[in-house]
Amino acid sequence: MQQRLWNRIEFSLLAAGIIIAGGLWGFVELSEIARDAAPHAFDTDILLFFRAAGNTADPIGPSWVEEAMRDITALGSASVLIYITAISIIYLGMSRRWGPALFVFVSVAGGQVLSSLLKLGIDRPRPDLVPHLAQVHTMSFPSGHAMLSAVTYLTLGALLARFLPGRAATVFVFAIGILTTLMVGISRVYLGVHWPSDVLAGWCAGFAWATLCWLISRRFMRPAEADE
Repeated sequence: MQQRLWNRIEFSLLAAGIIIAGGLWGFVELSEIARDAAPHAFDTDILLFFRAAGNTADPIGPSWVEEAMRDITALGSASVLIYITAISIIYLGMSRRWGPALFVFVSVAGGQVLSSLLKLGIDRPRPDLVPHLAQVHTMSFPSGHAMLSAVTYLTLGALLARFLPGRAATVFVFAIGILTTLMVGISRVYLGVHWPSDVLAGWCAGFAWATLCWLISRRFMRPAEADE
């Protein structure tokens, strides 16, 4: 029994290490694309794929798809993520789960700070290949929506998984978190406010940061704090 538990822990640590290393490697590679003076064909081809042929102002699909994409992209907005995070922290505080509450705050707030620093470091302008279908005010690389969606939803998923019975429920929670993160990122490209490489870099950084925070929480958060 102890050997089986130890093997499971070792596998979790190995998987986490692969995610962090892969995320860092992917971000570095994508940052090279972001620094190029001219847009990469990878970016332009995918961005134009979401627009009608001959009319870059018209996104593909009926009008309700465009409206739905605006709704989906809001799931990664700062206001929505702050709201969800604040509710989670308040609930954990009311339940006297101070360790998990601190874990959520540090993970999400740290991710926000990291996202802002990375944007300043790369300083990539927004795409001008197609008209924007949503308002934007910051630099383009990496996508803050994609990165912070990954950080927030995966952090909350990792926390919630501690209380769920069975592996199926845990897989379901993480699947929802990952699906939401992917949908938010795709919506940013559909709306023309990010290059695809911005979104991929946001995912890489977000997954790596969320995984790193999870590893640190396993080291410093006592099991009783999560389960009490």
